Amino acid sequence: MPQLPAPDYPADVRARLEADAKEIVARYPDSRSALLPLLHLVQSEEGHVTRTGVRFCSEVLELTTAEVTAVSTFYSMYRRKPSGDYQVGVCTNTLCAVMGGDAIFDDLKEHLGVGNGETTDDGKVTLEHIECNAACDFAPVVMVNWEFFDNQTPESARRLVDDLREGRPVEPTRGAPLCTYKETARILAGFPDERPGAVEATGGAGPASLIGLRLAKGETTAARVVSPRAETRQDAPQPGSEHLSSHDAPQKTSDSDPEHPAGPVTEEGE
Repeated sequence: MPQLPAPDYPADVRARLEADAKEIVARYPDSRSALLPLLHLVQSEEGHVTRTGVRFCSEVLELTTAEVTAVSTFYSMYRRKPSGDYQVGVCTNTLCAVMGGDAIFDDLKEHLGVGNGETTDDGKVTLEHIECNAACDFAPVVMVNWEFFDNQTPESARRLVDDLREGRPVEPTRGAPLCTYKETARILAGFPDERPGAVEATGGAGPASLIGLRLAKGETTAARVVSPRAETRQDAPQPGSEHLSSHDAPQKTSDSDPEHPAGPVTEEGE
């Protein structure tokens, strides 16, 4: 049975979105380059990319609905079904996982009574596991609508989702103030972030991320390098200077295992 055409937005909504879309398209030399922010725009209207949103994008950019759908289904940032006001993502990539991310995710699934990508009955929280968000210094990390909640535990994560569901104020560890998923989508479409304090807010890197920069600026002393035979290299700092590690010098494979030294290879009988 052929699928019915997607319905259109009500006239007032369509007019408002067309005005916003015109502003977005004007930023690009080629109109089809505006597809990603336009998908965020329609997502800000209904909370996910609907067939109506796909139709709108295709008509504005003169693309086929197949072309728009191909893009909207490729990127995980676009939702294909209704979801919560707050997207709670638990990082389960390697470092966050071993630091407790897996435990947090399992605990929240049980606490909320939902699985991965599912939404609570009240429509407040959608739980998902997410890939690395470049915040490994603060592992394990939970993100809510892409704002950081660092150094989480199962207990703190439960309090977080409970506060979200009850409407209590929630402050990210760093970065901009929290807003709903629809509001986040509009910001991602490229419109001004008008939340108080959002402009001044910064994510900030952790100390471990800044070691290389500090070394480059000469703010800290480079690591003292010691060879396998305890010979100090000429470029090593003077004794007593700060060092970060004495085990980072390149070694031959045989030198790395003193109990199984490897001598020169000779032919049998020599």
